[in-house]
Amino acid sequence: MFRRIALGLDGAFESEHMGHPDFRAHGRIFATLRGDGKHGMVALTPEQQRRYLNEHPDAFTPASGAWGRSGSTMVTLAAADAEIVGEAMTLAWQNAAARLKPRAPARLNTRAPKRIAAAKKTKRRRSS
Repeated sequence: MFRRIALGLDGAFESEHMGHPDFRAHGRIFATLRGDGKHGMVALTPEQQRRYLNEHPDAFTPASGAWGRSGSTMVTLAAADAEIVGEAMTLAWQNAAARLKPRAPARLNTRAPKRIAAAKKTKRRRSS
């Protein structure tokens, strides 16, 4: 169920991360599946995580440590139905898309040529 839902999202593909399957879209991991196939992880925001922990405490728990505090949420697959997993997975997929920020165009360093020219003048004066 978990894999099928993840791969059903637009642009999602399966890869591997730290020895277990992960699911990526928009250049980011949005979900992972434990090797045991009994647990998965969805990358939620802390606010989204709190909602799932409150509404479905048997199915969702925070990941350990800083990852969990930042929203990584473990899913006990036996305790979660496909609808709720799909909802959480869609949010994680959307979060991955939202983290894409267009880069600002590179600024030309207009000072560098002046510094180089000034350094060349100084060299010429010293060698004369």
